[in-house]
Amino acid sequence: MHRQGRPRQGARVTIKAVAARAGVSAMTVSNVFNQTGKFSRETRDRVLAAIEELGYVPNSAARRLVDATAARVGLLYAGVDSMFLDGVLAAAAVASAERGLQLLARKVESPEDALEAARALQRSGADALLVLPPFDTALSGSPGFRALGLTVAAIATAAPLPDMFTVRVDNRAASRAATELLIAKGRRRIAVIAGPQGHSDSIERLKGCRDALAAHGLPLPDAWVIEGRFTFESGLAAAERLLALPVPPDAIAAANDDMAAAALWAAHRRGLVLPRDLAVTGFDDTLLATRVWPPLTTVRQPIERMTGRALELLLDALRRRREDVRPIDVMEDYALVERAST
Repeated sequence: MHRQGRPRQGARVTIKAVAARAGVSAMTVSNVFNQTGKFSRETRDRVLAAIEELGYVPNSAARRLVDATAARVGLLYAGVDSMFLDGVLAAAAVASAERGLQLLARKVESPEDALEAARALQRSGADALLVLPPFDTALSGSPGFRALGLTVAAIATAAPLPDMFTVRVDNRAASRAATELLIAKGRRRIAVIAGPQGHSDSIERLKGCRDALAAHGLPLPDAWVIEGRFTFESGLAAAERLLALPVPPDAIAAANDDMAAAALWAAHRRGLVLPRDLAVTGFDDTLLATRVWPPLTTVRQPIERMTGRALELLLDALRRRREDVRPIDVMEDYALVERAST
């Protein structure tokens, strides 16, 4: 068998190439390189051997942009079990390592704890923050946050914010497109498993569903809208309530893939034939979307691209030491991915 040798001189070795050579994930390579997370001695030795063999180094240009103490980015994320969050954490670990940054991730239980978590990350050496809803709006505009003086980028948020970079998709338009697809498929009793209404993106996704239904003169009774928590368990409870209605829905638009997958499970448990009896859509296009039956029709958020773009914005702001740096809003394209659940 031909074994790939060391890349030609001048070719940049990526963290994914190291991961492939060592037979581990890119996140594991990042953990070994930054001495974070858990890994065995055998895994560490394998990764270090692959790094040595391929000649991998983080992006040297990125390293030169900031000094050692500034090359740390804190990440605030919610303490829920979600495939979307897993994807963000993996993307952030890989993108940080590729740019020569150290990632300091911190789980936060509630929006009220966001400011103290940001302060703790700053004490740990973070000079910039990457945040997700609901911590974007919890921090934005608050005097305590302003006093920290941290450069911040928010991903997957719903709207521009005056004091932080934002990288997002048009949640409202994307959700409307998914609901329009259900209507085009002949569905008329469309219920919604919404995300937490303390999250800006959840609010916009519910608005998108309402927009589509109103445009076609279709009702959305209060009983057909149930708020979940972006978890499988909350989606399962919501789907059970919806399917137990005297006149159950013929479609469910869920605000993320975890809750959509739970709706599929609830339908299977009731003996429904999918999508004949019930059509389901999700949001995010996580790995879960293709690991359920039938595979989910969903909205794809380009998480890796969004995360990388946010880190680039932070890196540039750190290089310029925040002089003449004004927050900008970056809108990425979404895609409606149609699969067998509709």
